[in-house]
Amino acid sequence: MANYDFWAALVVGLLSAGHCFGMCGGVVGAFSSNIPLHHRVSKAHRIQYVLSYNIGRIASYTLAGAFIGYSVSFFALKSSSVLYWLQFVAGLMLVLIGLYLLGVGNAVRKTELIGKHLWPRIAPFANKFIPFKSPLSAMPFGLVWGWLPCGLVYSTLTWSAASGSALNGALIMLGFGLGTLPAMISMGFFSEQLKKLLNNKVIRILCALVILGYGLVMMSKTLIPFII
Repeated sequence: MANYDFWAALVVGLLSAGHCFGMCGGVVGAFSSNIPLHHRVSKAHRIQYVLSYNIGRIASYTLAGAFIGYSVSFFALKSSSVLYWLQFVAGLMLVLIGLYLLGVGNAVRKTELIGKHLWPRIAPFANKFIPFKSPLSAMPFGLVWGWLPCGLVYSTLTWSAASGSALNGALIMLGFGLGTLPAMISMGFFSEQLKKLLNNKVIRILCALVILGYGLVMMSKTLIPFII
């Protein structure tokens, strides 16, 4: 993995905040309603629950990245060209994310169909941890909800698949998860201000173009060995 992939994945997570608001707003609402009443009135207590939930969520991303990074690298040992093509696909997915954020195409959302049948089997496990009794009990709840079908998560996982190892795959998903953290924490605290910022047309276009550009660079790098 290039040493900048972790940071690039973090930037993708940060710039995808608008999608997080639309995708996870309902989840955060359900999460907040299960915080004990005597803790909801305290901002200090609420932030503890939110952080615990997000640690669990990001942990599930990291585990998924490690698993897919290891699995693909194992099979890639038999063919050196496998990782090149996976990197090309990862770059393509980043381009599709950029286009999606620009409002062009819906391919990213269609990838959520991958988890359509698996998610109903996983979701009931989250009910075992609610209502919350303490901030710590929100962590396993987040660990389960981290598997919620999400086009951006699935798209970033293709990047982990092309990373070449479990460690690199985990670091990419960790970076992406940390990038989404500000948006997830802001929900319920200053979400309206952040929404207004993200809805700014110039900012939205710049964010999308940065992701799209990085994807194009990644695709071009994978094609060079075949062209030369």
